[in-house]
Amino acid sequence: MDKNILIVGVGGQGTLLASVLLGNLALDSGYDVKLSEVHGMSQRGGDVVTHVKISDSKVNSPLIEKGEADMIIGFEKLEAYRWLPYLKKGGECFVNDQQIMPMPVILGQTAYPEDADSIIKSRAGRVVAFDALKIAEECGSSKAVNVVLLGAASGSLPFGEEQWIKVIEENVKPKFVDLNKEAFIKGARQ
Repeated sequence: MDKNILIVGVGGQGTLLASVLLGNLALDSGYDVKLSEVHGMSQRGGDVVTHVKISDSKVNSPLIEKGEADMIIGFEKLEAYRWLPYLKKGGECFVNDQQIMPMPVILGQTAYPEDADSIIKSRAGRVVAFDALKIAEECGSSKAVNVVLLGAASGSLPFGEEQWIKVIEENVKPKFVDLNKEAFIKGARQ
């Protein structure tokens, strides 16, 4: 198996924890994994992207080139839209339907792209777009959006539910484990 996955969002959405969960899961399953995190003022709501490369052979470079991503997991619609050039033809997008307005939109310097949904759907082979924030809040915390989206993407990855639950138990603070397990299971139903 070779999988190139981009996890994209804005600071504070848990993109880095999602990449740790996915990376540790793949390592525990015997795959070679490389992660590369890029932060753009992430602590102030700026964009964050993590490149995750998983292979049953050696991964040489941690970066995913344009047109090489098998999957984009977008924690925010505009970020999924912005990273579409990296998605390979027929690739998959798992997108939180939430809109977080970037500073240029707030300041009136540019407009939020009205056609983001249709462009994502036209470029991806499969799109699963839904209100992951609502599901996370139903589970007890808006911060569980990351695990809801991992759940949604889990059916396209070669790991069983028990493996996902185990990696959540091992990597999430104990007081948030049950909430995140519920978020993962509800996300997997999307």
